[in-house]
Amino acid sequence: MNLSKSVVNAMRYVSEAASRIFRRSDDDYPATGVQPFEGTPAKGSKWDK
Repeated sequence: MNLSKSVVNAMRYVSEAASRIFRRSDDDYPATGVQPFEGTPAKGSKWDK
């Protein structure tokens, strides 16, 4: 009887972990869109030639 409870608990533990991994994301980040680059490029770059 203890063995069967242990097996059931182990299976529940594994199935709950798998469901957390593969479920849809519940993050609630704001939609910010594309952010423009407002910095200055580095001086003396090799790519400026």
